[in-house]
Amino acid sequence: VFERYIDDVRSEVLASDELIARGQARSYGDSAHADTTINTTHLNQYINFDATSGLLTCFGGTTLENILNTFIAKGWTLPITPGTKYVTVAGAIASDVHGKNHHFKGCFSQCVQQLTLMLANGEMVECSQNNNVSLFYATCSGMGLTGVIVTATIKLKKSDSSYFLQDTFKAKNIEHALQIFEQKQDSDYHVAWIDCLATGDQLGRSIVMTAKEANRQELKLHKPAKLNVPVFMPNFTMNRFSIGAFNALYFNKAKDNQNEVVHYDSFYYPLDGIKNWNRLYGKNGFVQYQFVVPKLNGLEALTLILEKISNSKQGSCLTVLKELGPENENYLSFPIKGYTLALDFKVSSTIWSLLDELDELVLKYAGKVYLCKDARMSENTFKQCYPNWTKLQSVRQEFGSLEKFNSNQSKRLGL
Repeated sequence: VFERYIDDVRSEVLASDELIARGQARSYGDSAHADTTINTTHLNQYINFDATSGLLTCFGGTTLENILNTFIAKGWTLPITPGTKYVTVAGAIASDVHGKNHHFKGCFSQCVQQLTLMLANGEMVECSQNNNVSLFYATCSGMGLTGVIVTATIKLKKSDSSYFLQDTFKAKNIEHALQIFEQKQDSDYHVAWIDCLATGDQLGRSIVMTAKEANRQELKLHKPAKLNVPVFMPNFTMNRFSIGAFNALYFNKAKDNQNEVVHYDSFYYPLDGIKNWNRLYGKNGFVQYQFVVPKLNGLEALTLILEKISNSKQGSCLTVLKELGPENENYLSFPIKGYTLALDFKVSSTIWSLLDELDELVLKYAGKVYLCKDARMSENTFKQCYPNWTKLQSVRQEFGSLEKFNSNQSKRLGL
């Protein structure tokens, strides 16, 4: 039956002048929007699993949720995951997603051993870090612009439990938060929630969470927390007053130097536990903005950016700081060794000028804006953030993808 599905995808690719593949459509911007899209969610079956090596071969439409539901009970888990499990393997590869352990494990592509790509002429091509290497580097992070990812082989990791040992610390400002990151380099996971409306000596005050996976022996010493969403959201209209009140309440409610056991679901995916959480922003919705700045001068860059956001009074409830490790070889991959901040802004008439100003600061400090979250970046900003875009274009030209696979985002960015 899946051969028929593959044939259907091939027929659609050959019949369309221009198109883009779409999985769960969980990107925040327009990377999976086009006049013609291919729905790949029916390509969602496992092909093979090696219980000795942990190698799983599956179709690209398989979701991370399905993999976790199947393999956690068997003692295996994903080594790298973004902040939602409702994404496909192909989407995770195309966006080269990262998680709270990037400084330790890198991007999702690091666990991809091989993938099969359908080109513009319907041909299926295998690529990896050892085979069709340039196509692999272009496809991992390529936002679907090289072809349709039909299958992938990923390496799962052994897991002794479904829980994490989490330590929580209250940081009085952004400098303090970064100091905690440095002090906890032996932790596998780093993440912080930031009050982006705080000012003065409290600028960037944070709740920092570090964690490592709990083994069975450690679980005997701790009572696991009930499965819950560690972040609560206001149910009234979002404005600077309500956001400020929420941020103050959330910061003051947190306990400093707290140790607890949390389930992987609430640790990895807090927002997945809030159905239709995006509706809290109203009918106009929100825009997510995520950037990374290098570790060198990272404190200076984050301070200036947080000051600009705080002064604008256009705050965000969901402001997340993570530490990232070294960049990889993929042409449009986002992470570099430094700090990344992700913010949700309610759409308003003034938000666009603020984001343009933030772009200027990100570029000033040699940073990047995340393509997977992008909905409005200019072509000029993109090409400064991602100088390897020319390598992507060369590969697309070589494999016949340049005219065939395009999205609204790629056209906006001049690809």
